[in-house]
Amino acid sequence: MQIIRGLHNIRAEHFGCVATIGNFDGVHLGHQAVFRHLQEQAERLQQPSTIITFEPQPLEFFCPERAPARLTRFREKVQVLRKIGIDRMMILEFNARLAKMSARQFVQDLLIDGLGVRFLYVGDDFRFGQQRQGDYALLQEIGGANNFEVANLHTFEVEADRVSSTRIREQLVEADFSTAAQCLGRPYQICGRVVHGDARGRTIGFPTANINLHRQVSPLRGIYVVKVHGLPEGPIDGVANIGTRPTITGSSHCLLEVHLFDFTRSIYGEHIEVEFLHKLRDEVRFKSFDKLKRQIERDAQQAREFLRNQ
Repeated sequence: MQIIRGLHNIRAEHFGCVATIGNFDGVHLGHQAVFRHLQEQAERLQQPSTIITFEPQPLEFFCPERAPARLTRFREKVQVLRKIGIDRMMILEFNARLAKMSARQFVQDLLIDGLGVRFLYVGDDFRFGQQRQGDYALLQEIGGANNFEVANLHTFEVEADRVSSTRIREQLVEADFSTAAQCLGRPYQICGRVVHGDARGRTIGFPTANINLHRQVSPLRGIYVVKVHGLPEGPIDGVANIGTRPTITGSSHCLLEVHLFDFTRSIYGEHIEVEFLHKLRDEVRFKSFDKLKRQIERDAQQAREFLRNQ
């Protein structure tokens, strides 16, 4: 999959495509249904399929304090799109300049002059351009005058409910990992590279693999039973904490810490995928480090019991 970063990196060879625009957070089954339709149109018109998306997401730019939790970081989104077989990914940096661009200028610069879009899929509630002045009707009007088709995205349902990133976030908050997996088309995972921590867990017999979340808000908070993928040893069971470690540091920085059961090898720098199976409890602040240690021991025991019963 070819990645184009910004309008300034569009080249002559990028002209001509079928495209869709959106955040596509989670790349869930609803998104994947859209991508299948996109690929069908790409084959019909003999044009590359192109995903147009934004970094950061618009709400993260305008109102970061109200931005929804990210289901997938950028790297994970790219990995899933590659597996699906999308030809190109166009990434627009959402900044003040893009926010001030009129809807018609956006269409002219990106879709007409830049990418030469032949077919465009968008949601019928899609809004774009300065003050969200552009909509589906405007796209149809401009498309009709510039020889590109516009179609709206159809709702995709699981168990008679619409699949959406919002719905999946709610399922994760409720620790309903089974339904979330049905909507995603895969188990929910958080992926990342193992980084150095403060090694406090090692002093009490619970060393952890630490992963920076690389997102403003995490969809999960608390203590979980997990299975770790991506290591040569195969899937490894464990227990994980996502939070700010209030007993130790109480920082505002949210971190994923995973203790792998019966595993001693150093994995600093390696990339792992953490699959979430069950929530044990919320993160709380303990009055002492000893009390925290005893609770971690109980968490590990409960996690092992849960895994034995699977």
